[in-house]
Amino acid sequence: MEPRISTPKAKPLPPGVYTPVITIYDDTPEQPVNLDAMYKHCQYLVNSGMHGLVYLGTNGEMALLTHAERSAIIRNAKKAVTDLGLPDYPIVAGISAQSTVETIQFAKEAGEAGAAFGLLLPPSYWSKALSSDAIIGYYRDVADASPIPIVVYNFPGVTSGIDLDSDQLSALAAHPNIVATKLTCGNVGKLTRLTAKFKPAHFSVYGGSSDFLLPTLHAGGVGCVTGMGNIFPRSTSRIYDLFVAGKLDEARVLQDQVATAEWACKKSLACTKYGAWVHIGKPHLGLANERLFNMRKPYLELKDDVKKWTLDTLKVLEDVEKTLPGRA
Repeated sequence: MEPRISTPKAKPLPPGVYTPVITIYDDTPEQPVNLDAMYKHCQYLVNSGMHGLVYLGTNGEMALLTHAERSAIIRNAKKAVTDLGLPDYPIVAGISAQSTVETIQFAKEAGEAGAAFGLLLPPSYWSKALSSDAIIGYYRDVADASPIPIVVYNFPGVTSGIDLDSDQLSALAAHPNIVATKLTCGNVGKLTRLTAKFKPAHFSVYGGSSDFLLPTLHAGGVGCVTGMGNIFPRSTSRIYDLFVAGKLDEARVLQDQVATAEWACKKSLACTKYGAWVHIGKPHLGLANERLFNMRKPYLELKDDVKKWTLDTLKVLEDVEKTLPGRA
């Protein structure tokens, strides 16, 4: 095995559990972004113990947002954490686009709006024409020009099957402005190969969901980015806190419960957003209108039987969440 590379990055992504924050809309035909609701949601997640927040990711419906909305959402989140007295709280912004030139533009705008890091999918338009050299060149060109460090986002389900392997990720890890990866591919073998080679200060590895957070941490990863944080932020972040405190038996019990509940999020983003409304939006944010948490059109509302199944699946964590402390 090659020796670990120990050259640290100037600004590594802090470890822990991050929520890829959902986007909340007004209940009107145009569905404009409801920044007031998102401000409240942001502060609730931070106060519940989340270690960082990701905006404009897959859960944030990045592909359905306008150019202007992207910057407005990041500015809103930055204001929300600053108003809590946490101006340095980690805010990660999705900067993905299909061309190098537009991606660089999004990276610059995200930095100007207050994001500290950029989350970046590989390009995927006409995927058969994208060689490994083209993809690696894309990331390097963006990282060269970006004012904020880049987190490589690997999610084959939304990139026409493009799945970055451990060799490609290792090559990208050598860039001074590429600091981490989020593996929503769920490949623990890939994760372990990366953690065997790189120290977190050089290139940190995050799981793409919380149902394998504990295995990620045992393998040398440093956290995860999980849609479950939109529903049960205390439970998901608590697994990491227990692991760091050496309370492994407690962490294992909570991991089992989180993995069971997260099956609802794996079914669809609409299920995640419905669960977020039931467990946070309505009781804690005063958002009584369920349709604020609908996906943006053309995606349709959930049917009643799916709503019931979602809540039944999430029920394993409903009481647990209420017993856990928030931010210290």
